[in-house]
Amino acid sequence: MPDAVCVVDAEGRFLFVSAGFERILGYASGEVIGRRAFDFVHPDDREMTMRQAERINAGLLQRHFRNRYIHKDGHTIDLQWSARFLAEFGVRVAVGHDVTELCQAERALEHLASHDDLTGLLNRHRLHADLRHAVQHAAAVNGGLALLYIDLDGFKAANDLHGHATGDQILQQVAQRLQQGVRRSDIVARMGGDEFIVLLPGCPDLATARSVADGLIARLSQPFDLLDIMIQLGASVGIACYPADGQDPDTLLAHADRLMYLEKRARQ
Repeated sequence: MPDAVCVVDAEGRFLFVSAGFERILGYASGEVIGRRAFDFVHPDDREMTMRQAERINAGLLQRHFRNRYIHKDGHTIDLQWSARFLAEFGVRVAVGHDVTELCQAERALEHLASHDDLTGLLNRHRLHADLRHAVQHAAAVNGGLALLYIDLDGFKAANDLHGHATGDQILQQVAQRLQQGVRRSDIVARMGGDEFIVLLPGCPDLATARSVADGLIARLSQPFDLLDIMIQLGASVGIACYPADGQDPDTLLAHADRLMYLEKRARQ
């Protein structure tokens, strides 16, 4: 059969593997018999796999468990397992189906659903989910966070004058500059058009958030070099801090959005 069929003892040592196991993972039977199956599992999935094995040994029938194994040549294989423990023999029998292509397609679809096509940043839908989790975490640890609502100054005029292709290039460069100007743990998202959000988990106060905002404004104020033209823009930023300016995502977004427009009008 094309799937990998394995028999392991109660401690997880291989007693038998099928020809399908070698076809999928590259290891001949003699290379794995007597070794622990967990040694071949992707390091990030080992703890989860051990817990699942304990459940199966306790009598739980498993039909759709997924984890990742390391192929003999080093690349990762996604497997979906059906397994049960045969108490009378003291062994666990499992059948693994290669779902690598399916998992890759699922990850690609998930990325498309949660990211902006043009800039690669998180989209509005994903931002709301991440902001909700960030607020919950801040509440649980009695911490803070800040949200920067950013709107480009002069983008519409540049887009109308030079065309949408140039406008798209500007937005892509804006995304890069925003990501370069924050920590890896911070979140940058595109709300749509020329509006962006930067979420600063753990930000302690308004002064810290303002310092980050000023740095981003400086980055965005540098000219955009687009082949034969140079375009200079600015940015207006509204800041909302948890919990002072709101204790839920919608309130924080509305507060930052309102302050951003007040700042933009003050500059006009």
